[in-house]
Order: sequence, then C-alpha cells, then structure tokens
Amino acid sequence: MFVVLLNYTAPIEEIDYVLPDHTDWCDRQYQLGNFLASGRRNPRIGKVIITRPMLRGKLDAILATDPFALQGMARYEVIEFSATRTAAEMRLLNEAVAH
Repeated sequence: MFVVLLNYTAPIEEIDYVLPDHTDWCDRQYQLGNFLASGRRNPRIGKVIITRPMLRGKLDAILATDPFALQGMARYEVIEFSATRTAAEMRLLNEAVAH
C-alpha cells in the first residue's frame, strides 16, 4: 500500500483553477479501484492519498497523469508500507492480510 503526500508548489489561486480537473482525475482513480481514500491536508498545503496495494511503477504512472503534476503544480512524496494489521473493515482491501 502507499500513502502519497501531495504538496502544492503553486499559489492556492492557481491550484483552485485546476482543482476541478484534479477532482475528475481522482474520481477516475476510484472508479478504477486504485485509491482507497484521499483528502485535503490541514493546513491547505496539499492532499493525502491512500492507495490499494500495487506496483510502484504503476503508481508513478498514475501520479504522472494528475493534472497538478501535468501543470507542475505539486510534488509527490510516496511512502510505501506493508499493513500487517488492519481494522476488520479494511481486511478485504488489504491483499497482504486478506488470506
């Protein structure tokens, strides 16, 4: 699994202009089953994305298509982790402990 810390590198006014495209991109990633959770960081300096388990190369390719990335408006810190314990609701989503 991955936690992605997205850090804005552009003024918030520019971020707000691209935000609808980013939201559509996020919706698509949920439809494809790639994302488990996402949301705004507080304070509003970026976002946090939690992904399903996948190959790192696949995640990098997905992030490269984010409108914020395409416009050079964000940096991405990717943290890979192996969830060895999860809440019961998450067990079906975590391939590492599902069996």
